[in-house]
Amino acid sequence: MSKYKCIIFDCDGVLVDSEPISIQILVDMANGYGANIDLTYGMKHFKGSFFDACKANIEQLTNKKLPDTFQEDYRQQSFEAFRKGIKPVKGINEVLNSLDLPFCVASSGPEDKIKLNLGLAGLLPYFENKIFSCYTIQKWKPDPAVFLWAADTMGFKPSESLVIEDSLSGVKAAKSGGFDVFGFTAHDYNNELEAEATKTFNSMDELLKIMY
Repeated sequence: MSKYKCIIFDCDGVLVDSEPISIQILVDMANGYGANIDLTYGMKHFKGSFFDACKANIEQLTNKKLPDTFQEDYRQQSFEAFRKGIKPVKGINEVLNSLDLPFCVASSGPEDKIKLNLGLAGLLPYFENKIFSCYTIQKWKPDPAVFLWAADTMGFKPSESLVIEDSLSGVKAAKSGGFDVFGFTAHDYNNELEAEATKTFNSMDELLKIMY
């Protein structure tokens, strides 16, 4: 029996394998303005970051002010790419089907993006009416607000809830909110999570073993 009463999942990189797709779009767009970066750079510097921080990073690299339509263009291109290639993270269906306690998703992405990606990956039925977006409250990780909101709405205290994250900003957000947080390290290119997370795991089939 788990000591936790509620599980809060991040979305991108934890539930859906979307980050290589979305970050490649951002890298390609940045390179259109002369950034001269690759996917490895993008995964290290854009993964788990608030979009405005990514935009500021690109403006610094290119020494150019990006157009006001940059985010809108990015959303359009990334949504098109998601429709062609997004998949659930390997093993996540088995995890969700095995859980015997409440769970939800709390993500830095806009709610329409969360729903699109979960729907394309076949995971949306698991999370109907249990989706929490930073955009709704206008506070982004590493601020713990989205996790606190999710736990409170689900009816649990931070000490009763476990957060599953794959980014350093998400892990720090959970910790600062008083949550235990397990770091999913499959794409932890900077090896940052082990020093910060309560526990780490590298594949979804390990999660249930370390949770109970």
